[in-house]
Amino acid sequence: MSIAKAVDVAYVRFSAPDLAKMQNFLLDFGMVDSVSDQAPDRLFMRGTGRAPFVHATELGEPGFKALGIWVRDRADLEALAAHDGALVEPLDAPGAGLVVRLTDPDGFLIEAVAEQETLPQVERTLPYPMPWNHGGEHPRIGSFRRVRQGASHVQRLGHCVFGVSNFRRSEQWYKERFGFVTSDEIQPEPGVAIGAFMRADRGDEPCDHHTIFLFQPPKGPPEFMHSAFEVADVDDLMAGHDFLIQAGWHQHWGVGRHILGSQIFDYWNDPWGHEIEHWTDGDQLRTADGGGIAGLDQLLGGQWGPPNPVFEKLGK
Repeated sequence: MSIAKAVDVAYVRFSAPDLAKMQNFLLDFGMVDSVSDQAPDRLFMRGTGRAPFVHATELGEPGFKALGIWVRDRADLEALAAHDGALVEPLDAPGAGLVVRLTDPDGFLIEAVAEQETLPQVERTLPYPMPWNHGGEHPRIGSFRRVRQGASHVQRLGHCVFGVSNFRRSEQWYKERFGFVTSDEIQPEPGVAIGAFMRADRGDEPCDHHTIFLFQPPKGPPEFMHSAFEVADVDDLMAGHDFLIQAGWHQHWGVGRHILGSQIFDYWNDPWGHEIEHWTDGDQLRTADGGGIAGLDQLLGGQWGPPNPVFEKLGK
């Protein structure tokens, strides 16, 4: 039994020396302002979903600050606080609610959140998916597929990835507190685990293939690796891809389709180099669907798309 149960990831927080520049990038990435009267030292951005914000930036030196994880209720927060000697505090952010701030084994700040107020869906035209015509099957007849040009439509935060110093230690910490379930464990050699894709335990309610991914690289200090945001569909991702290129932002990797999780992906860098991903069409799993074991080739490879630049980073 875990101390609490994660429902999903809620938001990521960063610091940056220029909030206007970060805002311009995130608008081009497909987010919208969370509130109209942003504070001079803080920036909150949301997607089209009901989360009050999915990305926050405070004024300061560039860096990753925290990952927010939704838990079920205040009772979960109180259990976490009692176990780790922390406090249940008001969350000073859009949607308010309550937060317990925890520090994982590598020093990453994890903010367990509950009782946030949800907001109405963002009122802007969404490119709702039309049927796809496939070889031999043509469900779309007498209508035309015309892709809306412009930024993608970020809907929600899907997952966050950390590079850790000791995978088994970090795995135990997150599973003990949040009840995560392993979808795929990464073993470069049989019985040698260096990472895992883990999802929230929602029972019979489907969940993304991974809510958090922990990875122990062969060298280098612990680090934030990337955050990933779901967009409306494949056309929306590709339109946003072209829009970001035209806006002059730096693409990191993509477009392609992952093996583990199956997402179609497109990775970018924010103005200070942090990796940020658009994705769509990922696998959905229930708790009873269990998990598997995969190697580095499956982790770093793709079903299609360009080679992974991480191969170079790992000295491959």
